[in-house]
Amino acid sequence: MIFNRRAFLGTTAALTATLATPMIVRAQALPRVVVVGGGSGGATAARYIARDGAGAVDVTLIEPQRIYHTCYFGNLYLGGFYDYDDLGHSYSGLASTYGINVVHDWAVGVDRDAQTVTLASGASVPYDRLVLSPGIDFVEDSVPGWSVASQGRMPHAYKGGTQVQQLRAQIEAMPEGGTFAMVAPPNPYRCPPGPYERVSVAHYLRENNPTAKILIADPKETFSKQGLFEDGWERHYPGMITRIGPDFGAANVEVDPEAMTLSIDGVVENVDVCNVIPGQRAGQIAFDADIVDGNWAPVSAYDMASRIDPNIHVLGDAAAQGEMPKSGFSANSQAKVAANAILAALTGSRAFPARYNNTCWSLIDTEDGVKVGATYEASDEGIVSIDSFVSQVDETPETRAETFRESLDWYEAITTDMFV
Repeated sequence: MIFNRRAFLGTTAALTATLATPMIVRAQALPRVVVVGGGSGGATAARYIARDGAGAVDVTLIEPQRIYHTCYFGNLYLGGFYDYDDLGHSYSGLASTYGINVVHDWAVGVDRDAQTVTLASGASVPYDRLVLSPGIDFVEDSVPGWSVASQGRMPHAYKGGTQVQQLRAQIEAMPEGGTFAMVAPPNPYRCPPGPYERVSVAHYLRENNPTAKILIADPKETFSKQGLFEDGWERHYPGMITRIGPDFGAANVEVDPEAMTLSIDGVVENVDVCNVIPGQRAGQIAFDADIVDGNWAPVSAYDMASRIDPNIHVLGDAAAQGEMPKSGFSANSQAKVAANAILAALTGSRAFPARYNNTCWSLIDTEDGVKVGATYEASDEGIVSIDSFVSQVDETPETRAETFRESLDWYEAITTDMFV
C-alpha cells in the first residue's frame, strides 16, 4: 500500500486500523530523512533539507503539537511584555511550501537496525537519516518532593506551551504581598540565562502587586550574566528579590506541593507560587534510541551526528556537543550544519565546514535588554568557542534599549527561518 505525502497527512490513525503493522511508505524511491521534534532545531533542519534538497530528498517531520509555542520569549509573556499568542507558530507553511510530510504524533521508539521510527499511533516511519531534536525531559527526584505529577501546583514552565500559561495565571492570582519562589536548576540545563530572566516577573509584580517578594533557591555558585542581572534587579526592583545560593543552603532544597512550602536547608518557607525548574536531560526519544551517555546524547562537532550511530543527528538541548549553551539560537545554528551534512551524504552536494553562532538575549525591565554570545567552530573534542561577547554593567539606556530591539528582530528572524 502506497501513500503520497498529502494523502497521509493526519491519517496515522487510519493506517493503524488498516494494517496490522502499519508502515508509512514513500511514493518515490528518494532518500528519506525523518526529523523528530519541531522546535528550533527540528523545524529548521526539516525546512533546510527540504528546501535545499528539493526533488532529491523526502522529508518527514514528526511533532505532536499543531501549534509550536516558543519557550524563548516565554519570560516576556510571564513578565507582562508579550501576549501568549505572540509565541505561537504553525507548521502549515512547511507542508505547503516545502512539501514536508508533517505528522502530528508522538515518536515513541527507534529501531536503529531497521532504521524506523515508531509512532504512538502504531505506525512506523522508515528513514535513511534520522534527526532527533526532542528538547529536554527532567531528571527524576532532582528536586525532592517534586515530580511531573506535581506540575499542576508547582509548574516548571520550561518547555513552553500551557505550563507557561499556568504559571502566569498563578502569578496573577498571588495575594497582595505574596511570595513567588523559584527553584533554579543545576548545570547543565536549557537556556542558562532563562531562570534569571524569569525573575523579571518582578516587572509584572511591581506594576500589579508591588509588595510581593521573589525568592530564588539556587544550587549553583554562579550563573550566566550574574553581574548584569543583579545590577538590574537592584536598580529596577530594590528590596523585592532575594537569591539564596549554595553557601546558604540552596544545595539542600525540598518542596511540598500540597502544603505549598519550600524548604531550604531545613528552613521552611510558605510560598504562594513555586516555579520548580528541575535538573534536565535529553528528551526521552534519545534514550529510546539508545544513543545517550548519561543524561545527554554525544555528537560529532563536525556534523552533529551521534557518536553512537552516525545515521542519527542530534540537535539542540539534547546534544552533548561541547561549549555551546542549550538555547534556541544554538539549535537553529546546529540544524543548518546537520542539514548541509545530511544533504551532502545523501545527494552528493557540497559539504561546507561547520560554523556555529549563538546569542542569548534577556530582558530585565522595559527596554533594558542584555546579551551574551559567541561564535564557534568544530574540533575533535567538540564545539569550541573562538570569540565571545557580553553586555557591560555600565551601558547607557540607549544601548540597553537597542539590545532589546535587537532581540525582537532576532525573534522574528529565527521563527521565519523555522517556519516560512
